[in-house]
Amino acid sequence: MPQHTDIAIIGAGAAGLAAGIFAAGTNPNLRIILLDSAKNIGAKILVSGGGRCNITNQRVTASDFHGNRKLIDRILRRFDEQATIRWFESLGVLLQTEATGKLFPVSNKARTVLDALHQRCAALGVSLLTQHPVRDITREGDEFSIQHSRGTLRANRVILATGGRSLPKTGSDGSGWALAQQLGHTVQPTHPALVPLLLDPSFFHATLSGISHDVMLTTTIAGKTIDRRTGSLLWTHFGISGPVVLDASRFWVRAATQKEDVHLYVNCFPQLSPHDIEKWLIQTAALPGRKTIPAILAERLPSRVAATLASVHEPDLSRTPVNLLSKEARRILVQSLTNLELPIIGSRGWNFAEVTAGGVPLEQISPQSMGSRIVPGLYVIGEMLDCDGRIGGFNFQWAWATGFLAGSHAALQFPSSD
Repeated sequence: MPQHTDIAIIGAGAAGLAAGIFAAGTNPNLRIILLDSAKNIGAKILVSGGGRCNITNQRVTASDFHGNRKLIDRILRRFDEQATIRWFESLGVLLQTEATGKLFPVSNKARTVLDALHQRCAALGVSLLTQHPVRDITREGDEFSIQHSRGTLRANRVILATGGRSLPKTGSDGSGWALAQQLGHTVQPTHPALVPLLLDPSFFHATLSGISHDVMLTTTIAGKTIDRRTGSLLWTHFGISGPVVLDASRFWVRAATQKEDVHLYVNCFPQLSPHDIEKWLIQTAALPGRKTIPAILAERLPSRVAATLASVHEPDLSRTPVNLLSKEARRILVQSLTNLELPIIGSRGWNFAEVTAGGVPLEQISPQSMGSRIVPGLYVIGEMLDCDGRIGGFNFQWAWATGFLAGSHAALQFPSSD
């Protein structure tokens, strides 16, 4: 005889744990089971935010996400960042806000977050079955039949929360999309997002490895600008990373996947126009002394970056005094400083991506409940959906919000014994 539960949640990551907690809190009389393929759940929570877990941001809006922003807004409004703060306080996790707007646990330990979620699940009687990968789900009458590695589970309601494909070492393998497709949903093409980018080995990046500074990145497709953003870039031995690169990466990766003519340009003086920089160089040339180009640039850039950019197109410029700079050489230098094309050859892929772009279309899901518009009794949440946020706690906010809506609504579909 197959085991039976009121609500089965497939996937015990951030969204799945939230759904289980909110479902049990809404209707304590229900039997709720979370199934996960991993031996130890919550691996992505533990590695997030450098092991500190960036729970949310002090301000979250639909503009922080990619996808159907009208629907994203309707979902986020039902469980906003203030609701997240209050919820974690109720779990015994106090949060602190950093200058960037990111919120972390006061303990600065992601383990604090995972332990609190575990403990609330246990307190509410939510069952957690690890090492139970789900192979198949079918709708049979008013119930679902869930085939997993150890048998069959029947459930009145199912919440899909298996995540995407980012950081597969944490257990994310994209298997949930196949389950959603079996039940009638479609899946938008998926690709890595918030992922470091690889540069051609012949470029100068390896010599600057470990250096970070503010830049503006511009992504173009067929000559048209599709994204422009400013933030901190980190040069690495393989290419580039840092917040501004991670946020820009989805545009390059998506376009490259679709074989489009995509290019990425860096401006190392994001606060100045090319005219301002040329004027600065001319004014500096009129001052006493014979400062070299690297010395001048080092006034506003890390010294190694200054020396490298001074000679990226004209090697002799690294030794040329600014007052001997020709008009043409100055033009080339300004171009290198403000519109240098980065020779991207790829991304670091799923193993290093923090989130997945693409997934189940939001148009197939009710924003009031996260319930499927195609299959009654089915809910889809978290990273499985075609919605991805920028870096800064936004993707966790999406997990908490969608988990709240699905868990609460699913639990309300059962009569209360009160």
